[in-house]
Amino acid sequence: MDEDRTRNDERVEETKSTLPAIETRITDFVRLGIVGLFAYWSLTLVAPFAIIAVWASILTVALFPAYARLRAMLGGRGRLAALLITLINLAIIIGPLAAILFGSAEAAQALFTKFEAGGIVVPSPAESVRDWPLIGERVYANWMLASNNLDALIKQLEPSLLQMSGTAVGLLASIGAGLLSFVVAVLVSGFLFRPGPRIAETVKTFAERIAGQRGLGFVKMTTSTIRNVARGVIGVALIQAFLCAIVLRLFDIPMTGLIAFAVLILCIVQVGPAPVLLPLIIWGWFKLEVGPALIFTLLLVPIALIDNIMKPILVARGLSTPMLVILIGVLGGTLSYGLIGLFLGPIVLSVFYDLLLVWLRAGGEAQQQEPKA
Repeated sequence: MDEDRTRNDERVEETKSTLPAIETRITDFVRLGIVGLFAYWSLTLVAPFAIIAVWASILTVALFPAYARLRAMLGGRGRLAALLITLINLAIIIGPLAAILFGSAEAAQALFTKFEAGGIVVPSPAESVRDWPLIGERVYANWMLASNNLDALIKQLEPSLLQMSGTAVGLLASIGAGLLSFVVAVLVSGFLFRPGPRIAETVKTFAERIAGQRGLGFVKMTTSTIRNVARGVIGVALIQAFLCAIVLRLFDIPMTGLIAFAVLILCIVQVGPAPVLLPLIIWGWFKLEVGPALIFTLLLVPIALIDNIMKPILVARGLSTPMLVILIGVLGGTLSYGLIGLFLGPIVLSVFYDLLLVWLRAGGEAQQQEPKA
C-alpha cells in the first residue's frame, strides 16, 4: 500500500510539473499568433504602397553617392541637395514624356489633316501578294480596297479597330499608373536622402540580428548591386537614348522624342537599340544622299554598340558575384517582374548564389573534419 501511495504521489508531482510547461507553450503560441496577426494586418495596409516604397528605396540607394557629393559642394546643405536631385529626376522623367506627347500629337494632327483633305494615297498591291501563304488573298483584298476606297476599309474594320483601341486605352492607363507611381517614388526618395544613413544603420542592425556578419555582407552586396545596375543599365540606356536623340535631331528625323524613348525602353529591358536603329539606318540609305547616309550610319552604329562595352564593366565592378549570374538576374528579373525586376533579379540571384557557396563550403569543411576510419 505504501508503494502504491508513493507511486501516486510521484504521478501527481509529474503532472503538476508538466502543467506549467504546457501552459508556457500555449502562451508562446498565442503570442506568436497575435504577432503574426498584426504582421499580416500591417502587410495588408502597406501592400498598396509596396511598389512605391521599393522604388523609392532603390532610387535612394542608387543616387545617395551623388547626393553626398552635391551636399558637400553646397556646403553641407542637405535639403537643397535633395531638392536639386529630385528636380533633376523629375526633369529626366517628364522631359522625354512631354516631347513624346507633343511629337505624337503633332504627328496625329498632321495625319488627320492629310486624311481629311484626301491626301493619303495607298498604292495598289502587287500580284505577288496573293501568293503569300495563308493570308495572301485576304491581305490582297484589304490592300486593294484601301487603295481604291480607304473610307470603306475603315468602316469595314471599325469593330476590330474599336476593340484594339479599347485594349490600347487599357495599356496606356496601366502605363500611366506605373509612371505616376514612379513619380511619387521619386518624390518620396527626395525625403529619404537626409535620414538615409540612419535607415542604413537600422537595416544593417536588422540583417546582423538575422544572419550575423553574413547579413551585413548581404546588405553591402545589395547596395553595390543596385548602384552597379543603375550605372550599367539605366545610365548606359540614358546615354544611348540621349545620343540617339541628338543624331536624329541633326538629320531632322520626325518624331525624335518617340524614337529616343523607344531606344531607352529597349535598352533598359535588355533587348538593345538594334530593332529601332537598324530600320533607321536602312531608311537613311534610301532617303538620304550617299554622304549623309554614310555619316548617319557611322554615328548610329557606335550608339548601338555602347552597351556591349560599358555595361559588363559597370555592372560587375566591385562585386564578387560572377558577371553571368548578374546578367541572368537582370534578364530574368526584367522578364518576370518588369522594370522593377531589373534591380530585384540580380539582388535575389546574387544572395542565393552567395548562400549556395556558403552551404557548399560548409559541407566541404564538415567532410574534411570527419575522422578517417
